[in-house]
Parts: sequence; C-alpha cells; structure tokens
Amino acid sequence: MKKIFYPLLFLISVYFLSLYYLNINSQNNQWKYLFNGKNLDGWEIKINGYELGDNHKNTFKVKDGAIKVSYENYDSFDDKFGHIFFTKNKFKNYHLSLEYKFSGIHLKGAPGWSIKNSGIMLHCQDPETMLINQDFPVSAEVQLLGGLGKGNRPTANICTPGTDVDIDSKLANAHCISSSSKTYHEDDWVKVDVIVYSNKLIHHVIDNDTVLSYSNLKVGGNNVPINFLGKIGNPLSEGYISLQSEGHPVEFRNIKIKNIKSIF
Repeated sequence: MKKIFYPLLFLISVYFLSLYYLNINSQNNQWKYLFNGKNLDGWEIKINGYELGDNHKNTFKVKDGAIKVSYENYDSFDDKFGHIFFTKNKFKNYHLSLEYKFSGIHLKGAPGWSIKNSGIMLHCQDPETMLINQDFPVSAEVQLLGGLGKGNRPTANICTPGTDVDIDSKLANAHCISSSSKTYHEDDWVKVDVIVYSNKLIHHVIDNDTVLSYSNLKVGGNNVPINFLGKIGNPLSEGYISLQSEGHPVEFRNIKIKNIKSIF
C-alpha cells in the first residue's frame, strides 16, 4: 500500500505546487512573442537532406500573421521532415503558449501516420549539430494531432525522438504516449500551453486542462543520432524550441513564452 501511496502523494503535491507557482509567475513575468507575425526573424530552418538555413521549396512561410507549413511547391514528400527553430535563446524553465490549425490535403508520399500530425519540439539540440539526413532533433515532442472525422485522436501527446521520459515515475515504454485530451475533428485553431520545469517536470495543457505530465527528460530511447551516442543518459535540462513539418499543411500563431521560477 505504501509503495503506491507515497509516489501518488508526491505527484499530487507537485501538481498543486506547479499551479501555485504558475499563478505567481503569471503575475510577475511578461509574455515575449517569439514570432512577430510578419517574417521569420529569429528562426532557422533545418529540413532532412539539406543544410541548416535551406528553406527547401519554401516549406515554411508567413501568411496572414501565422507561420505556415506549405507544400504547394512539392510533388511528393520524400521524407523531407522539417523543423523551424527559434534560435535567439535556449529555454530552461518556461511557459510556452501557441495556437495551431491544420488545413489542406496530406502530401503525396508522406507517411500515413502524419495525416493532421505536427509538433512542438522542446529542449531541442542545437540545429547546427543536426546531421544532414536527420529526421528529428533530439527533443521532447508535444505531438499535435487533428481528428479524422470519427474515432478518438487526442492531441498534445508526448513523443520522444532520441529521448526518454518518465510517466507516473516509470520509464515510458513507447515512443509516443497519448494524452487525455478530447479529439478536435474540425480544422479550427487549438490553443496549447506547455509548462516546463527544466528536465524535472513538464505539463501539456489544452484549453486550460492539463492533459499529460511527465518527468526525468534525458537523452536515450530510439533514434539517438550518432553524434549524441556519448550523451545517452544525460539530462536534457534546457534547449531550443522548434515546430515541425511532417507532410500535412499546418499553421502556428500567437507563439509566446515567459520564464517561470523552478519549483525544484
């Protein structure tokens, strides 16, 4: 009984402490917009198979005040997984907020799982260290999904390219773990918040509801790039933020962040 009770009590205490400090920090810190709504100043692009800074076929562009992932110049996807990084700062303890919306048609040649699928990558490796043919940066992914008209397809899940995380104080046993969010079948704007306490505790929040929490973020798991093999087991305590292009048109807007105080 004690083996179950004490970890549960700890997690409940951490949750309420997180809410308390989030309220304090919300009063004392100002939001900073990472995207100015006009251009991609402060952002760098890395697409699989291309050098950092090569915006292959104008995949990432600005339209109507949003960063838009566009495939209008593509004939086929051909594994051109891409990420756009905010590189002016690394972040450690923070509250990130943005809205996303899927639109258009899934690109020919993109994997079936990438229909209405994108993500926010947290604690990313420096994009300058990514290999030419590296699909995803070492990071924790807030997986963003849209509904397919029927069935359950929650959003703000956790995926772990080159990383390991703990859920309920145990090592997550799958690459992606679903959240408890509802499914958003319509292609409307969805608001996502992420509360990050370094590698210690991360909350995914949808419409003010905490839908997933995890801890102990470190290098490991599957898809560790060759230049990170010597770092397996090291904590990912800070890093860059990036947004994904995975084969389905998607837009991001109102991308803002504020630093928060650690509760640890």
